[in-house]
Amino acid sequence: MTLNPLIGIGLRYPHYTQVLEERPSIGWFEVHSENFFSNGGNEIKALLNISEYYPISLHGVGLSLGSSDGISKVHLDRLSNLVHQVQPKFVSEHLSWGHVGGIHMPDLLPVPYTEESFNTFKRSISIAQDFLKREILIENPSSYIEYKSSRLHESYFLVELCNQTGAKILLDVNNLFISSWNHGWNTKEYIDSIPFNLVKEIHIAGHSIKELSNDGTLRIDTHNNYVCDEVWALYDYTVQRFGPIPTLLEWDADIPSLNVLIEEASKCESYLSSYKVNRGVANA
Repeated sequence: MTLNPLIGIGLRYPHYTQVLEERPSIGWFEVHSENFFSNGGNEIKALLNISEYYPISLHGVGLSLGSSDGISKVHLDRLSNLVHQVQPKFVSEHLSWGHVGGIHMPDLLPVPYTEESFNTFKRSISIAQDFLKREILIENPSSYIEYKSSRLHESYFLVELCNQTGAKILLDVNNLFISSWNHGWNTKEYIDSIPFNLVKEIHIAGHSIKELSNDGTLRIDTHNNYVCDEVWALYDYTVQRFGPIPTLLEWDADIPSLNVLIEEASKCESYLSSYKVNRGVANA
């Protein structure tokens, strides 16, 4: 099977050796930046070896762009060093926060969409891009609560941040579906509000459903199973709006074999191809 070069998967430790030995037909790999911050060791050695054969994207979970006390200089130094070594095609982070007062929380926490938090993100994104000497992509988060103090919709908040900082968007379709389900948003209105030139990468993933005591359900971003039909449908809508864009399958828990990951990621091909077909009909 030869995959479209736009299709990638998350590179995880259980598959390092197989990737190096078999060099499977996959367009690119993405890794979590923080897993490679240590100096030396087998992890970074394997990544650098793999980067000789595949484009690599660095996806951060700990820069905490939304923290009011600013981003960590130590963290930024380590990220810069990794960027220098790997020369990634993309560097991305989340529209979230995770540390305050020197205490780091291992989660991607939501922020109120206010002018104050907007200015915090704007400052941190600008600092990060200036330090790294490149644009970064900002990913829309999965969320389970909304703040009463929010004055802006997430999509407007994200688009304006990119407009004012020069950053671009990593549109996580699974996250968008989860947040929209949990909060009652309209997914298509969210997507339609984003300018064509801002989305540079797409994520898809599986998620879990939790039954609630009020007979409702909560969607949870677990990255531990196959992509559901609703997310595939939203991915199709996304591709039809923005065109063929590098797309990554995330699978971070209960990780299956590499072949299963590649097979699941290969489903993107029909949606990417349908854009060409539809455009061909429209332009005929």
